[in-house]
Amino acid sequence: MEHEQGKTEQHVKVRPTARRRMNQKLRISVLVIGVAIVALLAGGLGSFLYATYGDKAVTVLQSGYDGNTVVTKQEQDIASVAAKVSPSVVSIITKSQATGMSAYYAGSTEEEGAGTGIIISKDGYILTNNHVIDGATTVQVVDAEGNTYDNVKVIGRDPLNDVAFVKISGVSNLKPAALGDSKTVRIGQSVVAIGNALGQYQNSVTSGIISGTGRSITASTEDDSGSSEDLTDLIQTDAAINPGNSGGPLVNMVGQVIGINTAIASDASNVGFVIPISSAKGIIKGVLDNGKIAHAYIGVRYLAITPDVAKKYNLSVKQGAYIYADDNSKVVVAGGPADKAGIKEKDIITKVNGVPVGTEGSVSTLVGEYQPGDTITLTILRDGKTITVKVTLGTYNA
Repeated sequence: MEHEQGKTEQHVKVRPTARRRMNQKLRISVLVIGVAIVALLAGGLGSFLYATYGDKAVTVLQSGYDGNTVVTKQEQDIASVAAKVSPSVVSIITKSQATGMSAYYAGSTEEEGAGTGIIISKDGYILTNNHVIDGATTVQVVDAEGNTYDNVKVIGRDPLNDVAFVKISGVSNLKPAALGDSKTVRIGQSVVAIGNALGQYQNSVTSGIISGTGRSITASTEDDSGSSEDLTDLIQTDAAINPGNSGGPLVNMVGQVIGINTAIASDASNVGFVIPISSAKGIIKGVLDNGKIAHAYIGVRYLAITPDVAKKYNLSVKQGAYIYADDNSKVVVAGGPADKAGIKEKDIITKVNGVPVGTEGSVSTLVGEYQPGDTITLTILRDGKTITVKVTLGTYNA
């Protein structure tokens, strides 16, 4: 249920060489064919090199040429993105007090953590994950040039969506990242991740593709706290994301941030999960406007409609948000925005301001683009009829 706010070895067979004895006619035939094959291979290689290296192809074929100096189009693209975005990426170093007990004493020790952040304003506002700064007593920021900032304040946290904001005081010349649109991302789309890998390799760059969207996970920490959080509507990527990358950007090939790198699958390789940037845009606007964090909500519980959900509840659509709960709990918050707008249990929300629910994001993600007080239009399917309802968004207090 969603809640708004809700070793195998490779064996190669070796074939024995052909028998050497053959008559002259056969020998000539083999030679001719061999020459033809070599010619074809040479031509193919030349075509490949030209397509890859362009005018440098002839030089590449020359003996002794250093192929490492040749830059392919793909390399150019990734390097360009890295050069554009890296100045907007920072490392976040935290210190916190951890309590513990041994056979001899009970007390606390200081622990150090590391993560990544995204600069969103010239005057020092930085977006990161909530779990990066959760419990921190001090926060330090290191920019791409190695400058260290100690005058850092935690502005606010949104544990529900695992985002947080910190601010460097007394700066005015930082480079904010360009924010993209996560609603329109495509499976197979090339992406680049940047972050403080392992907490010691600052602004590490990895590349990959978008492997999936709309993923739901329960993320837990590696320490002994046992803390965990449920996150929904995430982007999946095979771009390598490592501890320390949390809070850093996943960007498209023009350098726009489309997500916040957040979690990895511990029992798999290169299965990373990313918070869609669109879901945080409303909060970002609020922080930049007044320095406060406020999460907009409509006040409903819902089931994300999948073919299985549609079949189970005999629904006429295969995507959207079904306002319903299996545990018979209240699904429309009394006195909340949805209640005031007349939204009812078993309504199906199919669009948010004209954007389809499901294909481009969950209700929570789409509502996350707006701020408390904004009025949005919901398209609802009720008793087989389509209606539109205007809802003035409220403030969710985590």
